[in-house]
Amino acid sequence: MFLDVLRRRNPRLIEAAIRLHQEGRLPANSYVIDTDAVEANARIIREIADRHGLKVFAMTKQMGRNASFCEAVQRGGVDETVAVDMECARATHRAGLGLGHLGHLVQVPRAEAAAAARMKPRYWTVFNDEKAAEADAALKASGHDGRLLARIQAEGDTFYRGHEGGFPAADIVEVAERIDRLGEGRFAGITTFPAQLFDAATRKIKPTHNTETLRRAADALAAAGRKDIEINAPGTTSSVMIPPLAEVGATQCEPGHGLTGTTPLHALEDLPEVPAVVYLSEVSHLHGGRAYCFGGGLYIDPVFPDYDVKAIVSREPTSAASALRSVEIPPPAAIDYYGMIDATGAAAPRVGDSVVFGFRAQAFVTRAYVIGVSGLASAAPKVEAIHDAYGRPINWPEW
Repeated sequence: MFLDVLRRRNPRLIEAAIRLHQEGRLPANSYVIDTDAVEANARIIREIADRHGLKVFAMTKQMGRNASFCEAVQRGGVDETVAVDMECARATHRAGLGLGHLGHLVQVPRAEAAAAARMKPRYWTVFNDEKAAEADAALKASGHDGRLLARIQAEGDTFYRGHEGGFPAADIVEVAERIDRLGEGRFAGITTFPAQLFDAATRKIKPTHNTETLRRAADALAAAGRKDIEINAPGTTSSVMIPPLAEVGATQCEPGHGLTGTTPLHALEDLPEVPAVVYLSEVSHLHGGRAYCFGGGLYIDPVFPDYDVKAIVSREPTSAASALRSVEIPPPAAIDYYGMIDATGAAAPRVGDSVVFGFRAQAFVTRAYVIGVSGLASAAPKVEAIHDAYGRPINWPEW
């Protein structure tokens, strides 16, 4: 879906991935990140967020919490992260990012609350009174004054299956009072997910009913005399979505795919952020009119309808249309050991060819490597440290 955009807007990344792979400097089954582009994208988002008074927390899970990616985000002016889970918190903490927000998509397990508090999260989302008490006790024991966000929900709200939960939005005033009784001024505000989503029918980003739930809860809190309430409204965040977020009262934004120029809207329009990641593979063998390339990170985001997946297949650095080949990706229920490339016609793929895809990545749920590359505008791009999908450095190709 993003390969056409990459060919137009960042062909150097495609060409560098092929060249470095053919030189033996990049492994197959790798998400390769243009860290210079990430830095520029982060700076764009930071500047627009500052203009509208929103805090920015970087979502790093899509790029496997990669340290080079985290460093590029910091250079672009975003120095705090939103951690999807405790592994994400640990990896970004190691990478030097501050922990801006923890506990939203995945609550903190009870036995890990103390470890979470020691990482000094600025905001910690809780779904119920029990989790609020655990967080408060851990924060008190650590001496950290982090504050709690209440995840809220109401009839008609949208949740991905398995993401449901939260306090009843109609009870938010009482919830805030109960949280404050745990610790002086511990209640900070409210959150939901997703606050906006890509609509395939209209090809636009639209607010969900959750946004109205946030607004009503914020009004109730204001009527009860609470001021300076934090409103966290994540989902499909890029620079063009920050003004609409500010209009509905959001005080925080959490770009993830926005940092790599891979939100659904980036596939349809040329937004300020430049696409900054490719998936790199290699032809392993030929069979039955197809060339099989190594998998491990062949992730197709279900936000899009089915489409003809293509890849650049070549040994020479190129982004030309003549190098494009259709590829069959194993279905989500199967293990993606290989992708199957059409090998018919002229200039058929050969064993050892580089294969470059443009995906809307979720590296942290794959078994791919994640690698930053800098200096693509120079004649000697630099390959940063190679990490696994959990943000841990790998001594590749040794073991």
